[in-house]
Amino acid sequence: MSDTMEGRELSPAVVILSGVVGGISLAVGGLLAATSVLGYRAGAWVSPEALSPGLVGAAMLGVAPALFTIGRARVWEEVRSLALPLATVLVGLFAVSLLNADSLQAFHGGPIFLALFSLGWVATLGALALAAVGCLAAQYRKPLRPVRGAGEPDTGNDTGGTPARPAAPLPGWSKPPLAVLGSAWLGIGAGLLAFPDFWGPLLPWTVNRADAQGLGVWALSLGVGVLASLAEDDLARTRPALRAVPAVALATAVVLAVHAGSVDWASGPGISLAALVTGLFATGISGQWLLSRAGRRSAEGT
Repeated sequence: MSDTMEGRELSPAVVILSGVVGGISLAVGGLLAATSVLGYRAGAWVSPEALSPGLVGAAMLGVAPALFTIGRARVWEEVRSLALPLATVLVGLFAVSLLNADSLQAFHGGPIFLALFSLGWVATLGALALAAVGCLAAQYRKPLRPVRGAGEPDTGNDTGGTPARPAAPLPGWSKPPLAVLGSAWLGIGAGLLAFPDFWGPLLPWTVNRADAQGLGVWALSLGVGVLASLAEDDLARTRPALRAVPAVALATAVVLAVHAGSVDWASGPGISLAALVTGLFATGISGQWLLSRAGRRSAEGT
């Protein structure tokens, strides 16, 4: 007999928001990453180097495909490890854009295209940030209800319920590295966001205040996502996040490789950056492999 548990039905507002942000991230992230690879600085704010806006674009581009899969879930518990970081990014980038309004292309006398892009960036982020807060409020107003068809190991079907017991629990050996990885990204992000004048110069390439805080928002969201996945202790509930993490790491690695000459790889921050990006990629790939193995075991046991 299948177990049951309490879970919140996934709000249609969360699904719609994820799809909209996914589409925008593909377009804008692709633009920022491509122009950075070609050596141009096309960010919403003025940056001293093309690397920083390229990294922001790489993160957007990498997370976009996973956002389109959120609608396959039935309950909030299966997507919150990706949806919460998404809200963090939207609210955080909007706040950073307002705090650094004097660095925006529109107010800094940038080219007309970039000036208009920066205005659109702020307006779009404002609308999406407000929508994200509203969607989370609507989601948590959903009552807890029994979810049937649970308690079984994951078979790769995104429409299944949330198990009463972890369908694919995290192996014990994986928890300490996940805690270190998530805490590192969270701490770096919080430092860059709250104290950009101190932490920004520690980055292994040249950044300004807006760059430091913008990158800090993304680092903070990665930390939130990794630690949320650790708290879930169930790979079946973190499937969308597992899809996003290696894609973000891969897109980031490509941009870093193109601008390798601008990064001080021999420094402590340079070595740490390489380790953190590698850790993200390894986390996503190993998590997907473990989830797939749990599905095969389930199929063999039926």
